[in-house]
Amino acid sequence: MFRLQSSKVLAVDMTGDAVKAKNGSMVAYDGEMAFKKLSGGGEGLRGMVTRRLTGEQMTLMEVKGHGTCFFADRASEINLVGLRGDKLYVESSNLLATEGGLRTGTSFTGTRGASQGNGLFTTTIEGHGQAAIMSDGPAVLLRVSPQYPLTVDPGAYVAHQGNLRQSFQSGVTFRTLMGEGGGEAFQIRFEGDGLVYVQPSERNTIAGDV
Repeated sequence: MFRLQSSKVLAVDMTGDAVKAKNGSMVAYDGEMAFKKLSGGGEGLRGMVTRRLTGEQMTLMEVKGHGTCFFADRASEINLVGLRGDKLYVESSNLLATEGGLRTGTSFTGTRGASQGNGLFTTTIEGHGQAAIMSDGPAVLLRVSPQYPLTVDPGAYVAHQGNLRQSFQSGVTFRTLMGEGGGEAFQIRFEGDGLVYVQPSERNTIAGDV
């Protein structure tokens, strides 16, 4: 159902079914399509309240119809993630689209969310199907194993999946040592068994100014 028209454009072939996508990300379509804005990320009243409290913004739309719909956002690179009953954790700003059968929600992530100014929650996607996530530059997929934990700069983090535990730790980056501003004062540590998606360009975060 999901395929990449290019590294920056997602094509979704629909035969009467629906997908959820970032509001305003449709760039073209053929056939007949209907668009509907979803309140609170499609989670109903509870989701709206949660996001209002945490300050995280994720506005989705439902697209339903027959034909092919094309999605893109700010020329970001697009990565397809297949879910087989497992759960994907992704920053709301990095989520482009999900198949209609996948469930979206929120998950408490503690201080990591606060470091990025996105509240204390991150977006979750669960079920069977495909999701499209975005990255600023080609995403790098890093494996975490019990023997090899992984430490990630909050500004480079995109998503993760698997049996992973995450913690928040203070740290000093090379840029900080060189006396340059914007170095991250905090880092995310992943332990367990799973995959972490990072991007080769950092978003602005609050942590670097703490």
